[in-house]
Amino acid sequence: MTTAASFQIGYTQYLGPDGEPVHPLPSFASDPAALLPLYRAMVLTRAFDTKAVALQRTGQLGTFASSLGQEAIGVGVASAMRPVDVLFPSYRDHAAQLLRGVTMTESLLYWGGDERGSDFGVPRLDFPNCVPIGTQVCHAAGAAYAFLLRQEPRVAVAMFGDGATSKGDFYEAMNFAGAWRAPLVLVINNNQWAISLPRSRQSAAQTLAQKAVAAGIEGVQADGNDVIAVRQVVEAALAKARRGEGPTLIEALSYRLGDHTTADDATRYRDAEVLSQQWEYEPLRRLRAYLTRMNVLDKAQDEQLGKTCHAQVEQAVEAYLAVAPPEVASMFDHLYESLPRAMREQLAMAQRFAAVAPVSENGHG
Repeated sequence: MTTAASFQIGYTQYLGPDGEPVHPLPSFASDPAALLPLYRAMVLTRAFDTKAVALQRTGQLGTFASSLGQEAIGVGVASAMRPVDVLFPSYRDHAAQLLRGVTMTESLLYWGGDERGSDFGVPRLDFPNCVPIGTQVCHAAGAAYAFLLRQEPRVAVAMFGDGATSKGDFYEAMNFAGAWRAPLVLVINNNQWAISLPRSRQSAAQTLAQKAVAAGIEGVQADGNDVIAVRQVVEAALAKARRGEGPTLIEALSYRLGDHTTADDATRYRDAEVLSQQWEYEPLRRLRAYLTRMNVLDKAQDEQLGKTCHAQVEQAVEAYLAVAPPEVASMFDHLYESLPRAMREQLAMAQRFAAVAPVSENGHG
């Protein structure tokens, strides 16, 4: 018997858990002007997360999906993208969205049940949060094919969790993009949990990155708690896509330090000791230690940054709570050019209900 095919999956890491370099760093990693904005973006994301959870617990926000412990993935991805690229996020990718220009107020509106929060003021062509698992990968493959047909130097970037790699949408989209060598970058946030199902029970594959092999495209792994590694790997994949060399599947290894969403209680299925150990690897601590060794960040500066980010979040919350609720009729506005009879009856019913049961004072939650 001869070998018909073989493959290897490369793994990229630059900073160890203690912030010490474990490999020669890419050029941008020696520039404080490049690294400090990445750290600030992660600090802001964590402050936003903390406040959003508090708002949900007090009835001022709907169910919320925290990115606690996974901030480096979103920040690393978004920092490598160009404004003309298009992001196809899951519901846990606000770290990337905020860096791409989505405001915290817009994000809060979305999580408060107001679809106007998906009408982004800045990244106009980025797609809104995708709640169904993996379906945005198909949308991203279609957009990438459009870029290819139009000969535009743009890339579609889809972000999704490890659980999405078990869906047919993921395989079909990847196969399609591979066959057409479309400019697509797929980023798996492997946070080890698909709600309560651990990675070990999701797939017998040694890595999730190797699922790219079946589609004939490159698959790589990166330390998802190392923002330098994520940015470098994504930059390389984007450049390759722009050169017409096809898609890349990136598996970013991280750990979900919080619950799946505020509707979940991870203490029911997750080992507390393992969770405690995983805090040693979280991304903010790692980059903070490296920046401190570079003598570009000290304790006082870090504390001031935390206060500044907290104030920004509070300002965004005030703006969110001040937004007048949408009219009940707005949920019917973008369904049909002319509402069919059944929908007109539903609209009338909704308006009658709203007249006798008005929304809360701030209209959210």
